[in-house]
Amino acid sequence: MDHRRRDKVAPMIYPPGMEQLATAFFILAVLHTFAVKQFARWAHRYPQGSIPENLLHFLAETEVVFGLWAAALFVGIAAWQGSFHDAIAYVEGLNFTEPKFVLVIMVVAATRPVVRCAEAVIRAVAGLLPLHPSLAFYGTALSLGPLLGSFVTEPAAMTLLALVLKRRFFDRGISRRLAYATLGLLFVNVSVGGTLTHFAAPPVLMVAAKWNWDSLFMLTHFGWRAAASCVVSTVLVASWFRRELSALPFDEESGPSVPGWLTAVHLGFLALVVAFGHHPDVFFGIFVLFLGVVTATREYQEELKLREGLLVGFFLAGLVTLGSLQAYWLKPLIQSLNGSALYFGATALTAITDNAALTYLGSLVEGLAPDLQYALVAGAVTGGGLTVIANAPNPAGVGILQSATAFGTEGISPLGLLTGALLPTAVAMGFFWLIH
Repeated sequence: MDHRRRDKVAPMIYPPGMEQLATAFFILAVLHTFAVKQFARWAHRYPQGSIPENLLHFLAETEVVFGLWAAALFVGIAAWQGSFHDAIAYVEGLNFTEPKFVLVIMVVAATRPVVRCAEAVIRAVAGLLPLHPSLAFYGTALSLGPLLGSFVTEPAAMTLLALVLKRRFFDRGISRRLAYATLGLLFVNVSVGGTLTHFAAPPVLMVAAKWNWDSLFMLTHFGWRAAASCVVSTVLVASWFRRELSALPFDEESGPSVPGWLTAVHLGFLALVVAFGHHPDVFFGIFVLFLGVVTATREYQEELKLREGLLVGFFLAGLVTLGSLQAYWLKPLIQSLNGSALYFGATALTAITDNAALTYLGSLVEGLAPDLQYALVAGAVTGGGLTVIANAPNPAGVGILQSATAFGTEGISPLGLLTGALLPTAVAMGFFWLIH
């Protein structure tokens, strides 16, 4: 979450009870996230197309959860204060740059020219490995792909990898165990893979300027650990499922080819959105121009992921709305921890609150020693794959993979994601803390 607007003004003093009310709704949202599969099961008890069935399916959409409870908080604040003035003032005081950015970058990165280009790069590298093509592609995509997030931003890397992996693996009848192991591996690797630079991972971006962390610092303190973690985790998962992966057919791209000039134009738009990622008025203008190009070249395009992007943006906006009022208990908790306690505490806390919000609150603690700064950020990125809400790009991955055949009609289980993320999280702990 990008809270930099708050950095420039005096800390807000909220009316009594408002923060506690937000925490209650935040807890309900977290519980709702883990109950989405139950809502999906209840929906099947009603006739298809009926109001109860549609309502329960709506409540089973993971991306809707935090936006829904944020709306409840808005009404709750208004009722608590007796008018909508305080509720409106609170929402208008927040910074929704990150939800807007993720919406735009997700739609731009999910176009056929960009996805084809990313897949071609992965396929070329995979072709150098003396392995079955499917196994080699799997290993390359999940080890090299997340590291590219350090340059194109984590949300873009998540979008590209989710689309490529969905077509190559998640929609190919793989086992449920492999599906969740891959999902957890993807989320953890994207979370740590964006730490080679100081501008691509949201939890790093929150502290880089204040703590004077540049890309050289990130590469020497975080980058090599991230690369090693991604490779080792991928090798372990790929080795465990090597027989199933090697049995999958590996076909070439289908459909009409995309002209090179159009791919270059799309990559240019992607680069511009990344470059102006902190200026929503600018990147939304770029986005409108991009939509015009897509319309003019529709014969080489597929349907834009506007619905998925809007849902993910709604999710993140809800997370900003609910999470911004949690500082009263999170900040003192961070201040009370030190060393290993801070690292493992940050890893655990990330599972129930966005890791960028966690590091932002840590940046407000004056005089935090360099080793504690490292512990906080390292813990935040280590735990970034445990849940949907742990890292900003995760909802983008869920939005794309939710409909994959590997997860059935009920979609992705939060408990399944947590289980699948345990091994790569443990590997990340080894590199980011035990070796440290």
